[in-house]
Amino acid sequence: MKFLLTGGAGFIGSAVVRHLLQDTDFEVVNVDKLTYAGNLESIPEALSNERYRFEQVDICDASALQRVFAEHQPDIVMHLAAESHVDRSIDGPGDFIQTNIVGTYMLLEAARYYWSGLGEEKKQTFRFHHISTDEVYGDLPHPDEVEGELPMFTETTAYAPSSPYSASKASSDHLVRAWLRTYGFPTIVTNCSNNYGPYHFPEKLIPHMILNALSGKALPVYGDGSQIRDWLYVEDHARALVKVATEGNVGETYNIGGHNEKRNIEVVHTLCELLEELVPNKPEGVSAYKDLINYVKDRPGHDVRYAIDASKIADELGWKPEETFTSGMRKTVQWYLDNDAWWQRVLNGEYQLNRLGDKEG
Repeated sequence: MKFLLTGGAGFIGSAVVRHLLQDTDFEVVNVDKLTYAGNLESIPEALSNERYRFEQVDICDASALQRVFAEHQPDIVMHLAAESHVDRSIDGPGDFIQTNIVGTYMLLEAARYYWSGLGEEKKQTFRFHHISTDEVYGDLPHPDEVEGELPMFTETTAYAPSSPYSASKASSDHLVRAWLRTYGFPTIVTNCSNNYGPYHFPEKLIPHMILNALSGKALPVYGDGSQIRDWLYVEDHARALVKVATEGNVGETYNIGGHNEKRNIEVVHTLCELLEELVPNKPEGVSAYKDLINYVKDRPGHDVRYAIDASKIADELGWKPEETFTSGMRKTVQWYLDNDAWWQRVLNGEYQLNRLGDKEG
């Protein structure tokens, strides 16, 4: 079975590539533009694997996409390519509109043209799997504000995106579902909670805090740090995505979450405690990692809580996360400690652990 992955050099995409290549039944074609967050060093084993092919292609390039489909003849498309950082979308929403909306449209059309020319048997088994985010749902009530049982996002929760990023992803989700209803094109959508783990670009919360702490830099926490996210270890997510793509039903949506609701400040404190244990020799002038915590102006339109109800994928496809928050965080911190060559090369580029999404800051 041959997968065509868009964004396979990104954080989640590279985890899916690594997972797929562990199974000799799968071949992988990685289509990636290699923007700032795309890194082929995140899939080191793939580069010499005969079941892996790489195409440096922009998903907004229709002719290049048509060539890729004609040449590689995939059985499943897994669409992960996206601009994905909320703060960057606040600073510059144009790239998010172009990649996440226009790019998804271009990919849908290239895939539909290819699919329409398949024989009936291959046509019936072909799938277009679109990977999205829980942020399209907006936010949920915070436990500090309400009493009683708190709601979670389900597959039928209405969309109410808050940021340019989440609005662009919501738009792409609607396009994918429209191509199913209008053209009968076989699509599946998944919406996931916050991912973390190895090979994560350091603009995101967890790697940002780890690397700042190791450098003795401030740990910037937005607002009071009470915002709640559901944390999902990226390798658990990769397993879920492959299961949905190969076993999920056309037209369905599956929410994928880690069952780990944590306040942002809890996440930062957990990281500080792990670093105290694993790296007791601190940077000069630092007596405790937690002393580096610095509360800063909140992100504009910051959602207060996300929480995924992942019971559908558990009940229908038998997927559940293997990592707890405790085990996953320990593995993540240890990976960054063991792989400084990877993140040092990342930091040699344009990104230098600076804050984004605050033009005045």
